Amino acid sequence: MIRSPSEVTVGADGTVALPMSILAEAGINPGETLLAHSDGDGRVVLRRLDDAVSDLISGRQL
Repeated sequence: MIRSPSEVTVGADGTVALPMSILAEAGINPGETLLAHSDGDGRVVLRRLDDAVSDLISGRQL
């Protein structure tokens, strides 16, 4: 099930706090290391670092 979007604010230091409900839906646990990159105008993608490294090793596109 896809939940409704949540509004978040970028702090003066560039940090963004994501609601636990969004993280839980994505299967991301507290303490996990994420890889972040821009995917165009206004879009930021977060991935588990371990998943991104596994994809890189297997030759799949990040």
